[in-house]
Amino acid sequence: MAEFRLETERLILRDWREEDWEPFFQHTDTPAVMRWLGGVLEGGSNRMTRPAVKERLEGYARDFGFTFWVVERKPDGGHLAGEILGFCGLKRANQPGGPQGDMEIGWRFREDSWGRGYAREAAEACMEAGFEQFGAPHMIALTVMGNKGSWGLMKRLGMRRREDLDFASDDFGDEGPIIVYSITRAEWETQAL
Repeated sequence: MAEFRLETERLILRDWREEDWEPFFQHTDTPAVMRWLGGVLEGGSNRMTRPAVKERLEGYARDFGFTFWVVERKPDGGHLAGEILGFCGLKRANQPGGPQGDMEIGWRFREDSWGRGYAREAAEACMEAGFEQFGAPHMIALTVMGNKGSWGLMKRLGMRRREDLDFASDDFGDEGPIIVYSITRAEWETQAL
């Protein structure tokens, strides 16, 4: 099967390769990045492990044809040129208590890439792929109330808060309920004009 690949002005989103995992975990399994995701995976309080995360992401790609793809910066002579910045992509929502089966968009980026617009650039490309290529009627995104950076991006993407879909879960640690944002295809099409 051909490698999945999306390109934006500064980024390449693509399927995972074996050599991606070590640098991905090196730069994203940190206290700052994992603060709202249940804590660091190795040596921390998180119930997940690095092998379990790898297995999940590869499983989403195998089972659904999409996943949270690796995000690589295009070589352009910049500080992070060619490096793995994190992941961004799509999966089927699967958390107990949450909206099961809905198309979910998500991201995780290394700390030294924050504040440069990479997450928004990647998320906009993934949102387009979700609606245009994978036929999603709507899309959700999940976070916790304390993660203002994440839900702030959801709002900038045109998503709206769906308190009626919030649910209790300890998947992200003890940060309270998981909050849900969503956008319909019609809403996305209106803002894309």
